Amino acid sequence: MAVNTNFEESIKNLELIVKDLENGNVPLDDAINKFNEAMNLVKICDEKLKNAEENVNKILSENGKLEDFSIEND
Repeated sequence: MAVNTNFEESIKNLELIVKDLENGNVPLDDAINKFNEAMNLVKICDEKLKNAEENVNKILSENGKLEDFSIEND
Protein backbone atom coordinates (compact mmCIF):
# COMPACT_ATOMS: atom_id res chain seq x y z
CA MET A 1 0.00 0.00 0.00
CA ALA A 2 1.40 3.37 -1.00
CA VAL A 3 1.90 6.00 1.68
CA ASN A 4 0.75 8.63 -0.86
CA THR A 5 -2.77 7.22 -0.81
CA ASN A 6 -5.21 9.87 0.33
CA PHE A 7 -7.20 9.49 3.53
CA GLU A 8 -10.47 8.60 1.84
CA GLU A 9 -8.87 5.86 -0.29
CA SER A 10 -7.14 4.44 2.77
CA ILE A 11 -10.41 4.32 4.72
CA LYS A 12 -12.19 2.69 1.77
CA ASN A 13 -9.47 0.03 1.49
CA LEU A 14 -9.57 -0.53 5.23
CA GLU A 15 -13.34 -1.02 5.12
CA LEU A 16 -12.97 -3.57 2.31
CA ILE A 17 -10.39 -5.53 4.28
CA VAL A 18 -12.56 -5.52 7.40
CA LYS A 19 -15.53 -6.71 5.34
CA ASP A 20 -13.44 -9.57 3.88
CA LEU A 21 -12.16 -10.60 7.31
CA GLU A 22 -15.62 -10.42 8.88
CA ASN A 23 -16.92 -12.66 6.10
CA GLY A 24 -14.73 -15.42 7.52
CA ASN A 25 -14.05 -17.12 4.19
CA VAL A 26 -10.44 -15.94 3.95
CA PRO A 27 -7.66 -18.54 4.25
CA LEU A 28 -5.45 -18.02 7.31
CA ASP A 29 -2.36 -16.84 5.40
CA ASP A 30 -4.45 -14.36 3.41
CA ALA A 31 -6.18 -13.20 6.60
CA ILE A 32 -2.81 -12.52 8.24
CA ASN A 33 -1.66 -10.56 5.18
CA LYS A 34 -4.91 -8.59 5.10
CA PHE A 35 -4.60 -7.88 8.82
CA ASN A 36 -1.06 -6.54 8.34
CA GLU A 37 -2.22 -4.40 5.43
CA ALA A 38 -5.09 -3.08 7.54
CA MET A 39 -2.71 -2.15 10.36
CA ASN A 40 -0.54 -0.23 7.88
CA LEU A 41 -3.63 1.60 6.63
CA VAL A 42 -4.62 2.46 10.21
CA LYS A 43 -1.14 3.91 10.77
CA ILE A 44 -1.36 5.97 7.57
CA CYS A 45 -4.82 7.29 8.49
CA ASP A 46 -3.71 8.11 12.04
CA GLU A 47 -0.72 10.08 10.74
CA LYS A 48 -2.89 11.98 8.28
CA LEU A 49 -5.43 12.82 11.02
CA LYS A 50 -2.70 14.01 13.39
CA ASN A 51 -1.23 16.16 10.63
CA ALA A 52 -4.64 17.64 9.85
CA GLU A 53 -5.26 18.32 13.55
CA GLU A 54 -1.94 20.16 13.84
CA ASN A 55 -2.83 22.30 10.83
CA VAL A 56 -6.29 23.09 12.16
CA ASN A 57 -4.86 24.09 15.53
CA LYS A 58 -2.78 26.86 13.97
CA ILE A 59 -4.02 30.37 13.51
CA LEU A 60 -2.66 33.15 11.36
CA SER A 61 -1.60 36.08 13.58
CA GLU A 62 -1.92 39.71 12.61
CA ASN A 63 1.69 39.81 11.41
CA GLY A 64 1.12 36.85 9.10
CA LYS A 65 2.87 34.22 11.21
CA LEU A 66 1.25 30.88 11.97
CA GLU A 67 0.84 30.35 15.70
CA ASP A 68 -0.67 27.64 17.84
CA PHE A 69 -4.33 28.27 18.49
CA SER A 70 -5.36 28.49 22.11
CA ILE A 71 -8.43 29.69 23.93
CA GLU A 72 -7.74 32.08 26.77
CA ASN A 73 -9.80 31.55 29.90
CA ASP A 74 -10.94 34.74 31.64
